[in-house]
Amino acid sequence: MTDAVIVSTARTGLAKSWRGAFNMTHGATMGGHAVAHAIARANLASAEVDDVLIGCALPEGATGWNIARQIALRAGCPVTVPGATVNRFCSSGLQTIVLAAQRIMAGEADVIVAGGVESISCVQNELNQHMHRETWLAAHKPEIYWSMLETAETVARRYNISRERQDEYGVQSQQRAAAAAAAGRFTAEIVPMTVTMGVADKETSYISTKEVTIAADEGIRADTTYEGVAKIKPALPGGTVAAGNASQFSDGAAACVVMSDTAAAGRGLKPLGIFRAFAVAGCEPDEMGIGPVFAVRKLLARTGMSIDRIGLW
Repeated sequence: MTDAVIVSTARTGLAKSWRGAFNMTHGATMGGHAVAHAIARANLASAEVDDVLIGCALPEGATGWNIARQIALRAGCPVTVPGATVNRFCSSGLQTIVLAAQRIMAGEADVIVAGGVESISCVQNELNQHMHRETWLAAHKPEIYWSMLETAETVARRYNISRERQDEYGVQSQQRAAAAAAAGRFTAEIVPMTVTMGVADKETSYISTKEVTIAADEGIRADTTYEGVAKIKPALPGGTVAAGNASQFSDGAAACVVMSDTAAAGRGLKPLGIFRAFAVAGCEPDEMGIGPVFAVRKLLARTGMSIDRIGLW
């Protein structure tokens, strides 16, 4: 059976939404940058790509109009290379890699670029809210429309995850990221990008622009301490989720080249990884944050694996 392998990756740095380097950068620009470099790193001609699959949690506005097709063109692919946008919210980008691998394993393609893009800066506050909620769902399953903040607070209450535990984990995450960045662990995967950034004057709110180059993730804070994080007010009154223990809003893009093991071997490319299996699972929308628990159980059962055999999570 044909194996699907990842042979190259490339990504932008992650920028802070609204206040970061990508606050005036279109999704096609970011995505095209990542895709072009992923293709180049695989020593491919862009015309050899069978399809470009891009995941996006909010595929509208600056990431709408089939952003995957726009990204393919922006990356320099000829018009013969198609593109399809995939949406599964937080796992949209991961889903594209799965779809690429499955199609390659089925013999439908040899080379597919898969990845994701998000421009929260340009999209989230501009969303189309017309007829946003369906009447029956709003009455019977209103949690389907909840924000991640609301579901996170539900998970914290339901499973007794204290503010202290969340803060400790948040600090640990920052410290690990800072150590990895200092050791150069992210350097090879990030492709520097020069863009025009909007800068707001704090007193007048006047927006000026400047040219910046983003070559690293903007959200890593090496000086993060538990004492500092613990002082941050929760996002909701009486809640436990706060800026110090939650993910920041980020803009960025990433891509990888997935191809058959035969095609990779023929080009002398050493795989970075081999796709083996995938599983998804549903759960109550008010606690969607624990969805991976059910998906992992299903995947382990399907593959005959056990947790103690997994070397890296």
